[in-house]
Amino acid sequence: MARTVEALPVPTGERILDLLPRLRWAMAGNGPALLPVPAHDPAETARLTTALAAGAALAAAEDDPHDPTVLVMATSGSTGVPKGALLPASALAASIEGTRRRLMPIRPSSGLAYAQDENDAGSWLLALPAHHIAGMQVLLRSIAAGVDPMILDTAAPFTAEMFTAAVHRMPAGARFTSLVPTQLHRVLADPDATTALTTFTAVLVGGAATPLALIDDAEQAGARVVTTYGMSETSGGCVYDGVPLDGVSVTIDPERDQGEHDSARVHQSGGHAPPRSVGRVCITGPVVARGYRDMPRHPAFARDAGSGVRAFLTDDLALTSVGPIRIVGRADEVIVTGGIKIDPAVVESILSRVTGVVEVVVTGVPDPEWGAAVVAVVKARPGKEPDLAALRRAATYAHGPAAAPRHLLLVTHIPQRASGKADRTAVRELAVRELSAHDSG
Repeated sequence: MARTVEALPVPTGERILDLLPRLRWAMAGNGPALLPVPAHDPAETARLTTALAAGAALAAAEDDPHDPTVLVMATSGSTGVPKGALLPASALAASIEGTRRRLMPIRPSSGLAYAQDENDAGSWLLALPAHHIAGMQVLLRSIAAGVDPMILDTAAPFTAEMFTAAVHRMPAGARFTSLVPTQLHRVLADPDATTALTTFTAVLVGGAATPLALIDDAEQAGARVVTTYGMSETSGGCVYDGVPLDGVSVTIDPERDQGEHDSARVHQSGGHAPPRSVGRVCITGPVVARGYRDMPRHPAFARDAGSGVRAFLTDDLALTSVGPIRIVGRADEVIVTGGIKIDPAVVESILSRVTGVVEVVVTGVPDPEWGAAVVAVVKARPGKEPDLAALRRAATYAHGPAAAPRHLLLVTHIPQRASGKADRTAVRELAVRELSAHDSG
């Protein structure tokens, strides 16, 4: 008989620990495939259970008795019908083991009161919603390690004080956690939380582009930050510090129409930079999902005819240069202004270093002359707000005049999704609304 998909309401706070036996049972191939949904959000739960057909059977291609589908993880898109990544036991196990092997050799950069034992599997602090893949993986890694995770209640806004208190309750030994950049920024703004941060063997940071200045601040404070890249379709992070996990390979298919974008790039010497190709990222390996729920033969997924290894073609763009993988944006987020393509994430990485910038999202708004005008939406340090001229100089110096924002919008809060990523749709709508109001005024 075909297995079904069953909704798994994921609570917040200490009640999450009640899920561990159920998840352990599912990882062993027992019971239905589980669709994690937020127990505290009935509307989102209804949206996901309807869109991903909770209660209905898995199709033959969506399951395998020798490698059962354990989780149907909803992708993190904020608009449209959600997709459900079908994650088999082998993919989740490969991700867990790959992470363990990558992180255990790391030694904390600060002096700790314990000696790390090679047999110490370590303990995890859950600081992210567990119905998303990054938080779910903290639970699964904890199950594999045989140690209950420490839980931060994600129902409440994240604060440095609650982080510090949770760290003080963690057992001695190797420690790990996974944060988004906004959380890391709040921790580093508090001396006690920063001290607590340095007790971790490794701090995974992902979910959004992490400003280099933020990483530098963390490492100067004595914390060991590991940047991660991945998504629900790859069982979470599968590239750490630009290097794929064992068994994972990443290829970058060059985009043919990047010439104009590359020609706008400027050297520090003032001359034009040599062309640097940008292409879509393809991830191959055992961590890849077997496809999407109710979307057979989706073109994003492929399987090697010889080895049977799964591959996933992302919508992310990366440089094709040799060395660590550098994600520069998304194919569906590129801004075309005056016929030149601008990758928002690339410009954001430069603007985030401008004095006074705490967070920045670059978006585009309709413009009758340019097609789209580049807008910098900035959360600034109180009393040290950057001006548009400073942002334009930084962007022009690094990426040419087309990348320079034509508008600056100062905000007290960057709209975010529940996963911690910037909600680019909401940011774009905010920019359109505010600039329209300014023009009409």
